[in-house]
Amino acid sequence: MTYRKHIAVVLLAVSALLLVTGCRDSRRIPMANGRPQVTIMVGGLEKVIYLPAMLTQRLGFFEDSDIDVTLLGEQSGATAETALLTGDVQAVVGFYDHTIDLQAKDQCLKTVVQLADVPGEVELVSKADAASITSPRDFRGRNLGVTSLGSSTDFLTQALAGQAGLKTSDYTRVKVGAGQTFIAGMNHDGIDAGMTTDPTVAKMVGSGDAKVLVDMRNEQGTRDALGGLYPAASLYMRCDTVASHPGIVQKLANSFVRTLQWMKSHTPEEIAARMPAQYAGGDPKLYVKSIRDSVGMFNGDGLMKREGAENVLRILGAYSRNVQPVRDRIDLNATYTDEFAQRAQVPRQ
Repeated sequence: MTYRKHIAVVLLAVSALLLVTGCRDSRRIPMANGRPQVTIMVGGLEKVIYLPAMLTQRLGFFEDSDIDVTLLGEQSGATAETALLTGDVQAVVGFYDHTIDLQAKDQCLKTVVQLADVPGEVELVSKADAASITSPRDFRGRNLGVTSLGSSTDFLTQALAGQAGLKTSDYTRVKVGAGQTFIAGMNHDGIDAGMTTDPTVAKMVGSGDAKVLVDMRNEQGTRDALGGLYPAASLYMRCDTVASHPGIVQKLANSFVRTLQWMKSHTPEEIAARMPAQYAGGDPKLYVKSIRDSVGMFNGDGLMKREGAENVLRILGAYSRNVQPVRDRIDLNATYTDEFAQRAQVPRQ
């Protein structure tokens, strides 16, 4: 089955589910004891790029906002967006670029809190290939690891290669997931290079099994790699849910923005201490380092920078097979809103 046919089948399945599973319609947010019950799928709960989701829960900020939130982990943003479209969850913490990609498929998702202005992603190269892969120009003929096809790491990999003058036929994208499956793929010759995040980056670089090729955990590295900002980690929801439940969306925004503010006034050690112990993987010092290396990606206010949204559209318009044909019809204003983050009037702590 070709990729285009696969997408068509997925969209037909999503449409069918939306018609027959009204009890799971994300527009109908359940209530219990007078409190909204919201399920948020996170594209990797243990990933530092999505740390604000679990941190918000651990700090008690959802509870303070009078809302009950269940967090579900899923390694692929593409899978998370499908769960949102089918009504299995009411919100996703994932990359903003999915809202543009889905608009190209005539689906409406909207970011309501923008957590970061840069991807927080790193292109690693295995120690065996570090001498021969010194830039994306050397991707020709190589196996490149991505979370899954159609994921944000897939978009970004194509962008890095495309800006180096390569076509997708010049290299092979390999689905390796994240965490231990990514590490296994690189250590057992499944991939030559690949895109991942902390704490996986800290583990592989610390062990000497990989080297950093492209670092998009900070603004300068992102601008150098992608020609501008690339807003990534965000809280997004279906547009109809946002329209029908603005009060609940505001509660979520208040909680997340409060966390972003809290992070700006606390150390990586203090942040790590609030997270589940298992996220450290038995090495608390390495986990603190992974937070320190990535924490600068979070913007502190939950607001979208317009130049960043425009750069995401530029990149997807060039390298996404879904967005490219309809780039001129994409309405960026429909993919995000700052109104809830702007109203998140909470004190810094």
